[in-house]
Amino acid sequence: MRIIRFPIYVIKQYERGIIESFGKYTRFASPGLHFQIPIFNITRVRDVREHTMEITPQEVITKDNVEIKVDGLIWVRPGFESVDIQKTFYNIDNWKRAVIQLAQTNLRQEFGHLTLDESLIARERISENLRDTLDTLTKDWGLKVSKVEIKLIDPPHDIKTAMHKQKTAEQERRAMKLLATGRYEAAEQDKLASIQIADGKKEAEIKVAEGKAKGIELVNEAAEKYFKGSAKELKRLEMTEESLKNNTKFIITQQGITPNLLIGDMPIKMPEGSGQMFSQNHTASEPSTSSTSKTDSNDD
Repeated sequence: MRIIRFPIYVIKQYERGIIESFGKYTRFASPGLHFQIPIFNITRVRDVREHTMEITPQEVITKDNVEIKVDGLIWVRPGFESVDIQKTFYNIDNWKRAVIQLAQTNLRQEFGHLTLDESLIARERISENLRDTLDTLTKDWGLKVSKVEIKLIDPPHDIKTAMHKQKTAEQERRAMKLLATGRYEAAEQDKLASIQIADGKKEAEIKVAEGKAKGIELVNEAAEKYFKGSAKELKRLEMTEESLKNNTKFIITQQGITPNLLIGDMPIKMPEGSGQMFSQNHTASEPSTSSTSKTDSNDD
């Protein structure tokens, strides 16, 4: 506020004032050039711009009986109208100090309705409620509270230490959970990879088996088509070869050597004129005496 006693003066754009005669309100002084009679008149001028005022740090008690330290900022201005300017002069002596005291009182009440945890996350709600309350209470003073902000919410040291430990434990729990989730997902991926590998091997084996079966089928078709007469003889020879591996003998006949499978050492009656019997372990058995003699007599 400034007081003008000169006869000619100027009210600036961001100012509003009142003119008094012998201490009584005479008229409203809007921005522009003004004249007054010295000694008889006096002009009082207020700055109607936003005034930034600080709420000094103070101790408040929350709903759960925790003492915390808070502070804040208030933006308030006098009204532009004549009535508002008169109220700032005639309804309150020091409106700035009054607003600060009123803000501190209502700030304690706002935090008293909230617990510590609610207070830490309710800055915006507290600021909005406090602004509405102050704006309503200061209307009789011709003021307009446009904004309130809470700067600091400072719990005691032991509470901050406990909160820090709690937060650390929570972060560690989340980290372990994320690590376990990562391991689980990795195991799931390994399982899917193993399944894919197994499916691939199975498909490969099926393809190989199908290829072999197709090859056998083609061989059989070729044998059936081109070696139909020789196939039976080939099979007979294969069976004979298998039979001669164990406990077999060779019999020489007039038609040549004919292999036959004998069961154990069972004797076989030789038909007359059938030749000689050889053991498997000899190149040929020696002919018997009777056979030799008979041969010699025939030669004679």
